[in-house]
Formats: sequence, structure tokens, C-alpha cells
Amino acid sequence: MTTLDLRSAIAEALERSRNRSTLLTDAVDDDDLVRQHSKLMSPLVWDLAHIGNQEELWLVRDVGGRDPVRQDIDELYDAFQHPRAERPALPLLNPVEARTYVREVRDKVFDVLDRTPLEGRRLVENGFAFGMIVQHEQQHDETMLATHQLRKGAPVLHAPNPPAAPAERLPAEVFVPGGPFEMGTSLEPWALDNERPAHQVHVDSYWIDTTPVSNGQYLAFMDAGGYDDPRWWSERGWAYRNEAKLTAPRFWQRDGDGWLRTRFGVVEPIPPDEPVVHVCYFEAEAYAAWAGKRLPTEPEWEKAARFDPETGRSRRYPWGDEDPTPEHANLGQLHLRPAPVGAYPLGQSPLGVRQLIGDVWEWLDSGFQPYPGFKAFPYREYSEVFFGGDYKMLRGGSFGTDKAAVRGTFRNWDHPIRRQIFAGFRCARDHRRD
Repeated sequence: MTTLDLRSAIAEALERSRNRSTLLTDAVDDDDLVRQHSKLMSPLVWDLAHIGNQEELWLVRDVGGRDPVRQDIDELYDAFQHPRAERPALPLLNPVEARTYVREVRDKVFDVLDRTPLEGRRLVENGFAFGMIVQHEQQHDETMLATHQLRKGAPVLHAPNPPAAPAERLPAEVFVPGGPFEMGTSLEPWALDNERPAHQVHVDSYWIDTTPVSNGQYLAFMDAGGYDDPRWWSERGWAYRNEAKLTAPRFWQRDGDGWLRTRFGVVEPIPPDEPVVHVCYFEAEAYAAWAGKRLPTEPEWEKAARFDPETGRSRRYPWGDEDPTPEHANLGQLHLRPAPVGAYPLGQSPLGVRQLIGDVWEWLDSGFQPYPGFKAFPYREYSEVFFGGDYKMLRGGSFGTDKAAVRGTFRNWDHPIRRQIFAGFRCARDHRRD
């Protein structure tokens, strides 16, 4: 890619991210922007100004060497200084000020992009700093989308439904042969520090579900009394189930003998063929035990997603090395729901596993740990401070994840009790040799 092409690609990614941020913040009035819709989330106006502040810190001041735009607000928008529950009480920029601020920062960023050599310094090599900021904005856009899901009131976001699944009979599981494969990356230009470096990992043979677990399958677990039977729950999971009084995925509600869900302000029947979403790790773990299976580990998920048995190499994505398109995966908020299980045949892995990218983040039975040879870059607070904490891994992205913020190596993590995120799961099991 030439320098001109790289600058153009960066500019397009920056514009796509900002257009999405604008959509998510312009969809509601100023009262909704400053309101905290859940103590789990920041006010939308905090997210917007935080996006601009991170962009100013890294691109305007560091990469561009320019004078600060609003140095006086750095502490207000430092995510480590103020827990989300406390942010509404801060003297935040109001909606007009926040929009003015992010626009001023972005104007300076495009000037920096035009004038900065994209080489000679690791932070700017291949446009890394710009890619890091694109991913940061898109991650907050997905967070803001989750805030919209928590918001009460009439629907304000609209999108067409995703494509239907092809009329074909898929196997319930796919066999993944044991052996080594390359996990992580040392080559992906915009890969973040926790994805690096590439390294060999041995995985024993196993079976993995062809598709994520569907609402219909999860309803069978519920109908069988799964939420009331401690046999299926880990000790910690059962304790949380009782503490939180879990009886169904978040945003579901009883309707006579059936169930409804609320999706971005729309109350609708549960679609049985969609992947289940808004379940925590403990619910996924319990379902898997009830089904006689388990959750995949992080290496198992990545091998199923990337390993090509014909060549022995690991791909960037399940379908190959080309960037995602709408034919490969349900990404980028193009649809405000997961696609039916079995959709996106062009996005399947070499082994035949589907919907590993997009639709729902997938809970995995692994904690967040560094890879061998890990080096924090460009700052410890992105990954290193979270290693070894009370987290479970999530892989693959959701319908709310942008293509810039997901790939076969991208790693996400969260507390195992989280349910507001767009997370589901698929199951795996050991390969038993006769």
C-alpha cells in the first residue's frame, strides 16, 4: 500500500467512526445525552468527549506535536480516574461544548494526517496511532450502542434485518484436529499489544459447535429448569444466579407461557433461530454443562477461526486474509440484531465453522493473560493492568462491532457477570478416542 493509499484508508476509517458516533449521539435529545441510563454505563455525552480527548492526546499532541486544545479537561475524561457510576456528577462538557470540541480536534487530526510521515517511529509506522484511535472510537461506539439498549423510551435507532440463513442442513459440530497452530500476530499493522506476538500453541483435538447457541436451544435449557438446577452451575455461578435472581437472558420478559424481549425500544417475540445474546459467562457455562459440553478455551476458539488445515497457516479471518464485507459477517451496526444461526456461508472457516466473526461476542473459558513475549505498547493501561484480573475472554465481535475493531486475533475481556454487552456463546467438547 502506498503512503497516499494509507492516508486515504486512515481518513476513511476516521470518517466512518465519526459518522457512527454522530448517529448515536444525534439520535437522542440533550436530556438523554447527559442522563445516565444505567450505573454500568457513562452518559453518552461523556463517551463523546472522551473520544475527542483520547484523539487529542495521541494524535494532536503526541503524533502532531501541537499545542493542547483543552488540556483543562484531561482529568475529567480519564477513564481510570472516575468510575462510570460517578461520571454524571462531574463538571462535564455539555452537548454543544462536546460536539464543538470533538469537531475542533478532528480538524486538527486531519491536518496532522496530511503532514506526518507514517514511518520512522513505531507509534506512526503503518499509521498505527491513527488505527489505535479508530479502534478506540469504534469500541466506544459499541459501548454507546449498549447504552441505547439500556435506554428507556421509544425506539430511536433503526436498521434493516440481517440476511436469512441459507436453506441447508449444517452439522451440529465441527471436528478440529489436534496439533500446533500460530496464535496471535506479529504482522497485523493495527493489532493491539495483547494480540502480539505470534506464537505456537498446541491444542488437543476437540469438537466445536458449527454455529452459536440459538434462542431456541437456550429456551430448551430454561424449559428444562436449567436456572433452578445447581447441577449445571459452577459454585460461583450459582451464587451469582441467586444473588442477581437470574431467570432468563437480560431484556427478556414473560408473556403468558412464552417470552418477549426488548431490543432498542422494540418489544417483540423471541426469534428462536437467532443466537442468544445478553447472557453472562455463568449462564453460558451452565448451558454448556446442561448440554453435556463446555465452553471453548481461547486457543480453541482462535484455532477454529483461523487455522487452515490444507496450508497449516493461520488466516487473518475465518474466510481468508481480505477485510470483512457485508457478505462475510454481521458487523458495523448495519443490523441491530444478530443474524439467524447458519447465516453468512461466505464467512465460514476452512473447517466449516460459521459466524465466528460478528453477530455476538462469544464467552470463552479462559482468563486474560499476556502472550509469551508480550510487551506493553504504547501504554500499560490498555492491556497490562488488566492481566490476571476477574475477567473472561470474549472473541469474534458482535453486530455492533466495526470491522476495524475485530479480526481473528482481536481479544476482548469483561467481568463474567456482564450481561448488557452483546455476548452469546457456542459450545465445545473433548474428542474422545475409542
